[in-house]
Amino acid sequence: MKKIVWITGAGGLIGNYLVRTAPQFVPEWQVTGLNRATLDLTDFRAVRKLFSLQQPQLIIHCAALSKVPSCQENPKLARTLNVEVTQSLAEIASEISLIFFSTDLVFDGQKGNYSEPDKVNPLTVYAETKVAAEKIILQNPKHSVIRISMNGGISPTGDRGFNEEMRNAWRSGQSLKLFTDEFRCPLPAVVSARAVWELGRQDQSGIFHLAGRERLSRFQIGKLLADRCPTLHPKIEAASLDNYDGPTRPPDTSLNCAKLQKLLSFPLPGMSDWLTRNPAEDF
Repeated sequence: MKKIVWITGAGGLIGNYLVRTAPQFVPEWQVTGLNRATLDLTDFRAVRKLFSLQQPQLIIHCAALSKVPSCQENPKLARTLNVEVTQSLAEIASEISLIFFSTDLVFDGQKGNYSEPDKVNPLTVYAETKVAAEKIILQNPKHSVIRISMNGGISPTGDRGFNEEMRNAWRSGQSLKLFTDEFRCPLPAVVSARAVWELGRQDQSGIFHLAGRERLSRFQIGKLLADRCPTLHPKIEAASLDNYDGPTRPPDTSLNCAKLQKLLSFPLPGMSDWLTRNPAEDF
């Protein structure tokens, strides 16, 4: 009997890469990608019915309302999709493994290089819902939380990766103002997928940080991508958080991934190194 795995959010960026890379990394497993068209995760009765029918042994929960502005505009929807759905899945998966995707934005960005035990301090509705969901997941010793940073790649809808958002803006002729003093650790989604499959094979649990080994500012990330796609005539402008008058943004949510790195068979790459080594990759 093949191990049955559910992947929620299969229509998103990382969920799609998990489905696509499963034949390479877990060929002996039966992987089912769930998206909005196949299963409404807010229909808890339908979710329980399908769970009982298919009896998966692992759930990788990628589905979420992940756009920060969307969560700010509709906190009730954000709580339903990010907290209540997670609660439902955690309950039905009480006897099996569950891997939940969280975010580096659970931190306030005041120190950077965050490790797993560091105190969270969410600054946005999105981050607040992720912190609430983490608490639910961690009540079960069989379940795991993976905090990620910015992920890039090609999504089914063409707008989920940070690189897709930038490319789409440049295609429409926009000039992007990017902060020189806001730092993240971006990673290609294909690398995130490989790491998650390795973690899933080992049946690990607890909290893990999964991000690129390179701490980059938004402006540096934009430069890397601009060099990647000169035909779009990309335009970027340096900006500073000091002159930003929108909602509070964490300045440095870089992640320390040493805990997870010890479990992986490959080194987590920095974004600039990965782009250099994969010049033909559609990114």
